[in-house]
Amino acid sequence: MGALTAGAVLALALTACGDGGQGGSAASARAVDRTTSVVATPSATPSGAQPANPAAAKKEITANWEKFFNSSTSKQDRQAVLENGQQMGKVLDALDRAERGRHIEAKVTKIEFTSATDAKVTYSLLMKGAVVLPNARGTAVEQSGTWKVSVKTLCGLIRLSGHRSVPGC
Repeated sequence: MGALTAGAVLALALTACGDGGQGGSAASARAVDRTTSVVATPSATPSGAQPANPAAAKKEITANWEKFFNSSTSKQDRQAVLENGQQMGKVLDALDRAERGRHIEAKVTKIEFTSATDAKVTYSLLMKGAVVLPNARGTAVEQSGTWKVSVKTLCGLIRLSGHRSVPGC
């Protein structure tokens, strides 16, 4: 049931990006656990490799991650918390047009710094309040003084849906 539900979330990205792929396929759903681990596999954290203020960074990462995955957040605000957000406008437009995309949110459960400007993020995706992709892994990056959802994470979710060619990914 969990894989099927995760497939529904990933179909969001498929529907959003509209290249006619086979988004809610069983193969895509089965790939969830294997691929989400690949989405963010930075090297191990060297001792002391973290931002100057880890508590503040974790708070900002959590807020920005949840803002990005909140369907009521404007495109402009999503771009502000997405790595290279201005270049990802077409992907964000497509996500905004997807019906399922209007009901998505994320809850961050764990943050581990891999450097002063990179972090591994464990989160769950929810649809209409129900967890559909638990314990997903992604990355946050500090860019121009702001902690942002990495393009690698967004593109990894889109690839899980079965898309191979998405502008910006």
